[in-house]
Amino acid sequence: MDLNKLKDKQILILGFGREGRDNFWFLRKIFPKKILGIADQKKIQISKSKFPKTIWHLGKNYLQALKYYDAIIKSPGIPKKIIAPFIKNKQKITSQTDIFLENCPGKVIGVTGTKGKSTTASLIYKILKAEGIKAHLVGNIGKPALQPLFSATSKDVYVYELSSHQLMNIKKSPHISVILNIFPEHLDYYRNFKEYVRVKSNITRYQGRKDYLIYNSGNNIVRKIAQKSKAKKIPIKGEFSILNKRAAIEVGRIFNIPEKKILKAVNNFKALPHRLEFVDTYKGIKFYNDSLATIPEATILAIETLGKDLQTIILGGFDRGQDFKNLAKIILKSKIGNLILFPTTGQRIWRETEKKRVKNTPRYFFVDNMEDAVKLAYEYTQRGRICLLSPASASFNLFKDYEERGNLFKKLVRKFAKRQ
Repeated sequence: MDLNKLKDKQILILGFGREGRDNFWFLRKIFPKKILGIADQKKIQISKSKFPKTIWHLGKNYLQALKYYDAIIKSPGIPKKIIAPFIKNKQKITSQTDIFLENCPGKVIGVTGTKGKSTTASLIYKILKAEGIKAHLVGNIGKPALQPLFSATSKDVYVYELSSHQLMNIKKSPHISVILNIFPEHLDYYRNFKEYVRVKSNITRYQGRKDYLIYNSGNNIVRKIAQKSKAKKIPIKGEFSILNKRAAIEVGRIFNIPEKKILKAVNNFKALPHRLEFVDTYKGIKFYNDSLATIPEATILAIETLGKDLQTIILGGFDRGQDFKNLAKIILKSKIGNLILFPTTGQRIWRETEKKRVKNTPRYFFVDNMEDAVKLAYEYTQRGRICLLSPASASFNLFKDYEERGNLFKKLVRKFAKRQ
């Protein structure tokens, strides 16, 4: 949204987390005398004197505040479907990403995909920095996007990791868009998978002939989105770990960065935490942390990457209605020996696996805490083999988020390694 269109509006910042606070301070600098509204479901403990000219709407009835405002700046974590009953026809719904894309004077590289976008965005950033380009990493993996606008110039390049939630309200697409893959995800957030795909496609929907679209031509859904794009198309293919590198390399080529510099940056890049992260070898067992694998497709990719040495896998978590049939097939095909299963999807994964009734059905263990899971991993994984945490499910029923889950796994792996 053009900032001039907000000048005469009554503005509500909906959601006051990391991005919501960035929205507030950005607007406060632009409109120092304007009264701003802030609405959040949580009763935030904060010194209200530090937020001048602000009306607060906190607690369970926070959505009732929407009717008093002309423009709503929605945080990504708040689903569109829950605010829909409170929206009037003439209200403008926008977002931090929409404001950034409309007002950024520099080039924007947008990266999306159900999985792999953080790694790809970080790698693109490293390649650009290696060439001396004035690059910035913003979005999910980097800083919130609005504060950097105050110092932005036409020479700045912004690598923006874009979730589906951030793409929802945009009316302008990045100059360079990257789509890695699309699998069923966030089905509790959207009305259906079709809506999720439609929102993802916004990353290229508004591109023109001078823009670029780098896309995974091996993913059927992504390929269909690309067919409708007006941008210059650069198809890429490959396995999950290769795809990230290929996308980043293609961005480097668009910027005419020498091939040697691109490859050096790629080879020096260290994998991000919780993404098939090698923890270490303890008591002869190799441990991998893939806690960010919150969908079955991500876990399948991890199993295929680690290969025949994988003996034990820790699975399960919060149930968002995903289909585990293909995962069960891969588990049996890979001859994994041990399944350690968290509630509630652990039970569903085991039922799908058990249906196949093959000769070498793996051992299975139901646990409700990470300590028991790691103890079992040490007990049943042989020396020279691999134990993998790759839940194929969200974390919210047992952990704060995937990071807490992964960090606890690593901590306990190291703790029990010291025991005789």
